[in-house]
Amino acid sequence: MNSIERTLSPESDGVGVILIVRNGERFITDALDSVQAQTLRPAEILVIDGHSDDGTVAIARRYRGVTVITQSGMGIANAYNQGIARSRCGLLSFISHDDQWMPDKLERQVAALAAQPDALLAFTHVQHVLAEGASPPAGFRTTLLEGPVPGFIMETLVARRAAFDNVGLFDPSFAVGEDTDWFARARDASVPTVVLPETLVVKRVHDSNSSLNHAGTNGLLLKALRQSIARKRNTGGAT
Repeated sequence: MNSIERTLSPESDGVGVILIVRNGERFITDALDSVQAQTLRPAEILVIDGHSDDGTVAIARRYRGVTVITQSGMGIANAYNQGIARSRCGLLSFISHDDQWMPDKLERQVAALAAQPDALLAFTHVQHVLAEGASPPAGFRTTLLEGPVPGFIMETLVARRAAFDNVGLFDPSFAVGEDTDWFARARDASVPTVVLPETLVVKRVHDSNSSLNHAGTNGLLLKALRQSIARKRNTGGAT
């Protein structure tokens, strides 16, 4: 047990990992292996399964310390909200079934939050990689494959639970882009944030990425932007 682990109380400050998935048997082993390889051991790992009909659930149940929860509703936002509600931890992290963490991701982010007690969100940089045999989906910015970028995505995030108390949960009206909407709400509320310079997440790009292939993505992102502008106008902020 390292020094950071000794300072955490699993009931209040431990790190909970929320993995949402539907039919993710192709990659979920890599994701869960990367979670269990963390130098800072998570207090809990919740897999929110959206009624998979492949081997996803059977694979997840092979892992010691993983709790599989059948999603009670539909949609990515609903799955995130269910995971947040079920978690007993004071720090929450998120990973997609097709992505991977570097072994020291949680340790570095928890240390960053401990060093900045006012910060509620900690992000890292992310490296996008093309899955073996895959072609970039239509509309994907291939420049993201060239090197790490600041990752304002769920997979890089560790959040204090107070962030969700302040900002609220994810909006189920977003079939995709629910994270973009939530991050915009957090930014508009001036939630204190830290971005680590290290690249601690590898994000796979492939033809099954729901956020890259959903037909309504552009419209939903525009909706998030319009709502952000409306919030700023209502509060007298700049647009």
